[in-house]
Amino acid sequence: MKRRTPTIALAQIRYNHTGKHNVSIIKKYIKLASEKRADIVCFPETCINRPKKLPLDHKLIKEIQEECKNNSIWAIITDYFVTNKKIYKMAILIDRKGRIKGKYKKINLYGDNAKEGGKRIFVHKTDFGKIGIVICWDLAFPKLFKKMKKAGAEIVFCSAQWCYETRAYKEDPRGGELNLLKSILLSRAFENINFVAVCNPVTEERDLISYSAISSPHKILAEIKDKEGLLTTKLDLNEIKKFSKIYPGKAK
Repeated sequence: MKRRTPTIALAQIRYNHTGKHNVSIIKKYIKLASEKRADIVCFPETCINRPKKLPLDHKLIKEIQEECKNNSIWAIITDYFVTNKKIYKMAILIDRKGRIKGKYKKINLYGDNAKEGGKRIFVHKTDFGKIGIVICWDLAFPKLFKKMKKAGAEIVFCSAQWCYETRAYKEDPRGGELNLLKSILLSRAFENINFVAVCNPVTEERDLISYSAISSPHKILAEIKDKEGLLTTKLDLNEIKKFSKIYPGKAK
């Protein structure tokens, strides 16, 4: 069996809250991920962080596309985008040549300013494996991941700004929500026998979790918490078949 070992990266960036966008930071981390020999880099939810909603042909998007092309790397960029005169929370997948190869509209909205949610899952065959994309609150919906698994997803990326409700906890809401996020991440990976990665930003907002991680069906492989940085991990996609034999009947 041919060994398939892509390297994936998560960019836990610190958002610029001075009114400027994050494109220069995004380009910096695309280059850094390429230098680390990553095949793909995923950014957090609303990573461009610009008040005005952007069309997909906006010059800022083209800058990001050009950076992917210059560094021969895939990227996942998520923000509010305008398409067909409607606003969606959307992730775009950019390939090594700087082309937009697909779009995913967030299905399960949670206090978002989008006019409506998406209707379809997103799974795409890349040159390093078959990937799925979800956005934040989608992570809490097992049936969505089951559909992606049936469509062949080997790695699922979740761009997020994971928040918590303080009223849900009697004490230590941040710590409690972090434990919950880890358990959901592991559950989605184990339920479907694939790899799942969640990417959040670094933020000073009190009800958001600054935590990003990559999980296999058995354990969290790499994680970063409360600081800006690039998380990279090499995955062995052949393990999916091995684990499927160990746990017969799962994820079918």
